[in-house]
Amino acid sequence: MRALRRWWRRRQVGDGEWAGLLRPAPPGEWVSLDLETTGLDPKQDHILSLAAVPVRDGRVLTSERFERRIRADRAFGIESIRHHRITPEEAAEGIAVTAAVREFLHWLGGRTLLGYHLGFDLAMLSPHVRALAGFGLPNPRVDLADAFAARARRAQPDAPPNLDFQHIADSLGVPVLGRHSALGDAVTVGLCWLALQAARKPVPGGRGRQRGEHPLPAYSTKGE
Repeated sequence: MRALRRWWRRRQVGDGEWAGLLRPAPPGEWVSLDLETTGLDPKQDHILSLAAVPVRDGRVLTSERFERRIRADRAFGIESIRHHRITPEEAAEGIAVTAAVREFLHWLGGRTLLGYHLGFDLAMLSPHVRALAGFGLPNPRVDLADAFAARARRAQPDAPPNLDFQHIADSLGVPVLGRHSALGDAVTVGLCWLALQAARKPVPGGRGRQRGEHPLPAYSTKGE
């Protein structure tokens, strides 16, 4: 059904501004996305920062990142500041959310989205994407929490999976970088995704990967 919708959208959009969103997703590449917001209610809260980094060829490519600070449309309180450490003065220096989302969509193209509980981020973006493009984000998407839960259930079918962000990173041998910053979380999710993918592959030489043994993913700052 998703493929049919993309086909229909391509016919509608043609070569217009948003044609790039409907191009086929390149295989073996993901875009790790994270937002920082004034709260957790997509109907009332606002985006404060948006960051995304490409993940391909076994690396998280921070040199190709997209990162914008966004001006909040309303005041926010101390609890929000404690979470994301963005002050109202810093938020006031950001750009308008419509401009930020427009730039992001052009940068994103048709690539596959990756995130941790990605549904929240997409719900926050949705009204802005629809206002600009006239339709919701058509991109394929994968969620780190869902993939980790499937892995945990295979290992321990009778135990509920622990999907805490720190636990996932620790289990995969990945350091948490800049927690509760959009860029830090996007990079950490990308590294976790690479570690999770590598854990599925057989080790050369026929020796199975041992319990607690994880390949070390990498991120690249080439060009910075």
